[in-house]
Amino acid sequence: MTEDTWLGLSRTECERLSGALRASARDPIDVIAAVASSVVAEPGDSVWGECVAQEDAATALEALVSHANVAEFAAALGIVVDSALDAGWHRWRARLSQHRVLEACERASRVSARAVLPGDPAWPPGLFALGPYMPHILYVRGRKGFAWKHSVAMVGARAATGYGEFVTGELVAGIARTKALIVSGAAYGIDGAAHRAALASSAETVAFLAGGIDRLYPSGHAELISEIMENGAVFAEHPCGAAPTKFRFLQRNRLIAAASDATVVIEAGRRSGSLNTAHHAASLGRPLGAVPGPVTSPSSAGCHALLRDGIATCVTDADDVAQLAWEVDLAPPTEHALLADPLADASLGPLALLERGRWLTMDDLLAKTSSTVDEVSCALAEAEIAGAAERRGALWRIR
Repeated sequence: MTEDTWLGLSRTECERLSGALRASARDPIDVIAAVASSVVAEPGDSVWGECVAQEDAATALEALVSHANVAEFAAALGIVVDSALDAGWHRWRARLSQHRVLEACERASRVSARAVLPGDPAWPPGLFALGPYMPHILYVRGRKGFAWKHSVAMVGARAATGYGEFVTGELVAGIARTKALIVSGAAYGIDGAAHRAALASSAETVAFLAGGIDRLYPSGHAELISEIMENGAVFAEHPCGAAPTKFRFLQRNRLIAAASDATVVIEAGRRSGSLNTAHHAASLGRPLGAVPGPVTSPSSAGCHALLRDGIATCVTDADDVAQLAWEVDLAPPTEHALLADPLADASLGPLALLERGRWLTMDDLLAKTSSTVDEVSCALAEAEIAGAAERRGALWRIR
């Protein structure tokens, strides 16, 4: 690589392309090398990832262009030739062209996508756990100033039931109080329900696409994906124009699992793609939760299998998710009536007649206070209306 050119591109041209991708804070050569990596290698190509790890993407790409055979390429990077490298070398050589790199940059610029590289504020730090399977670049469209933070992935069946969509809404509404990102894949069913619930709760939400970021897929969710961009961000590891394929969906799932602090599967059939995301999370050692459903529902069979096999933790409410992801309890809402807790009145004795996570009977509560049944019943009713308490038959607990 000469000082003034790289892959036939002048430094000035690299600076122009990098600027169009709003990545001016990074070395332009590194930015365009990351774009080129997304052009030559499919998602999760660990062989290319190991080549890049020897030096950097720019050096690996220069070696790919400069050497006429795989042996010279391997020698330049100090790696050993094997069948995987030989197959990879031929595959990468066939894809790499200056035209395709320029086209990827220009198409990204036309939709105002920006390039995000490892270490940038918008880069999900959890992706580093993927090692050689980590993407070299993410194309992002979203809210100005977006930065990654604590996050929970909500995934599930495309053919979601009313039960699944309801539970998704309840979980997301509760998690929204933590200000965490709600992560999903913008698909029909549970994914869409998670994004919509996040938007309704004024929570930031993030979608990972399986194709180019200029192709809002599925097309029926184009409006929803546009709303996600306004509220949070949409990510893709493919260059613009790439079509979503079954393989790319499966590879996309590893990003959802790795980027998030925890993954929750709301509904999944026995052969659901959501189980692929779940197994990625489990293999990375990330907390994994599953929502139980009716034992007669095929849409919950995958969740039940995760629970039966001890792979996932049972999740039934937002508190369970917070415990799963961060080992914390959610603070009760502090709006209107909750600012003055009905159960904190001095006439009822000590605060917290109710307990978090434990159901109590009226006899249990009366044993903790000198108040009458009517006084405790009125306080419980007020707390339930305010959202501070919940009832299951004759049992009560803090919500």
